[in-house]
Amino acid sequence: MSLFTSILTGLAMGVVFGVALEKARVFEPGMIVGQMQIKNFIMLKVFLTAVATGAVVLAALHGFGLIKLAPKATFYAADIVGGLVLGIGIALAGACPGTVLAQIGAGYRDAIFTLVGGIAGAVAFGYAEPALAPLLLTGGPGKLTFMDLTGVSYPVLSVGFAAVLVVVLVLLERWRPWRAELGADVDGDFGPAEGAPGVPASRLKPAE
Repeated sequence: MSLFTSILTGLAMGVVFGVALEKARVFEPGMIVGQMQIKNFIMLKVFLTAVATGAVVLAALHGFGLIKLAPKATFYAADIVGGLVLGIGIALAGACPGTVLAQIGAGYRDAIFTLVGGIAGAVAFGYAEPALAPLLLTGGPGKLTFMDLTGVSYPVLSVGFAAVLVVVLVLLERWRPWRAELGADVDGDFGPAEGAPGVPASRLKPAE
């Protein structure tokens, strides 16, 4: 795949990702905080759907020889500490590195400060990485995949994993229907109706 084709593919995927976030309302700060508080499960369902879809698409692309899988090494300290820091940041800011761009596009002015803070944090980590590497980038099995552990091919694993996620999604939807969590009056232009869990009043549809 040429550089030009890679850029176009990345842009197309970004557009699809952004549209999906907007339509699912997952970029809303209230949705994100509600998920972190285990009050709203729309974000979890959307992301699990993305994981299942991505696994199958990657298996197809890999099977046709269009991409090459490149798993990253596993380091326990880096993964645990990094996950905790990211999770705390998401809970405090009501945004993650992907949704903050959708928030800016939707007109959330405070999301600009989240973006600036994220960039500043990435720059700071870049300078601190040489000192942190001996502490974080150690104590792990290295590049380890389920293919290595099970001896099963990636296409079979991905389809099986996607099937398990579909079952989980069906159970989640039966337990917490998305319409009930968004609210009966949601119309795609404004946020959920009053009373929907984890959604700020600033996104409620104004009274007629």
